[in-house]
Amino acid sequence: MLAFIGRRLLIAIPTIILISIFVFTLQKLLPGDPVLVLAGEERDPAVLEYLREQYRLNDPIIVQYFTWIGNALQGDLGISLRTQQPVLELIAQKLPVTIQLATMALVIAIVIGVPAGVLSAYKKGTWIDWVANVVALSGLSVPNFWLGIMMILLISVQLGWLPASGYQPFSEDPLQSIKTMLMPAFVLGTGIAATLMRHTRSAMLSVLKSDYIRTARAKGLAERVVLVKHALRNALVPIVTVTTLLFGELLAGAVLTEQIFTIPGFGKLVVDAVFNRDYAVVQGIVLCTGVAFIFMNLLADVAYRVLNPRMRDR
Repeated sequence: MLAFIGRRLLIAIPTIILISIFVFTLQKLLPGDPVLVLAGEERDPAVLEYLREQYRLNDPIIVQYFTWIGNALQGDLGISLRTQQPVLELIAQKLPVTIQLATMALVIAIVIGVPAGVLSAYKKGTWIDWVANVVALSGLSVPNFWLGIMMILLISVQLGWLPASGYQPFSEDPLQSIKTMLMPAFVLGTGIAATLMRHTRSAMLSVLKSDYIRTARAKGLAERVVLVKHALRNALVPIVTVTTLLFGELLAGAVLTEQIFTIPGFGKLVVDAVFNRDYAVVQGIVLCTGVAFIFMNLLADVAYRVLNPRMRDR
């Protein structure tokens, strides 16, 4: 297992280098000048030149890249042009918020999507299968921002069950934190649940046609045991792949949901950074997101070998 992880890490190194190059070069294509944003209304030529020298924006782009990546390898992602805070400090402040939101959304998605996919595959061709597919299609089709607004109007404004917006740190008040995160997590989780349901159904349909499933049934095993112990366990490999990738998407793609529910997470940070032309923050966030995706893929590969012993020798 350690040798396998080592090989995967060696493959990850050139991938991270390519991500860093794309992040840095594409950032330079954004319109606008961050120095003009930073200087405000004064825009004195001497001040502008001083700022360019201070942030090394006059250096050739290749020099800027190697300076940035060299500092990043030492844990220095630069300083925010807007707030003058270290980018790593900003990420450390916002990332736990988004991780909590993404984790709750993923739990909701798994609780809804996996059982629905298993039931849909088991009852293929029946009204249960039809209803599950219609619900999954609805979950994929309904925009998150519309569902979030409707839930705020119904659950918060009309019924008063949950807070309409805001965020409470889990360490300060766990119950209130869960209440403030429940609606946005459900909004994110429904779309992910629909994707998870479709993949679970597809994997289960393939497994249920296998010879060992017929053998298990011929032995007289209970249908619940056949479905859970034999079918679902062997269908978990593609499900784990999708789940890990979806978690990475949740970390990177909760922008609209965080804006609607006023959650100070990763998504709001990157939106503010883009509008403010805060290059260092955008670069740091995208680089961290890319590394997170690679890490999630590594976790998926390790999970394969834990769930399926036949893959351990490959």
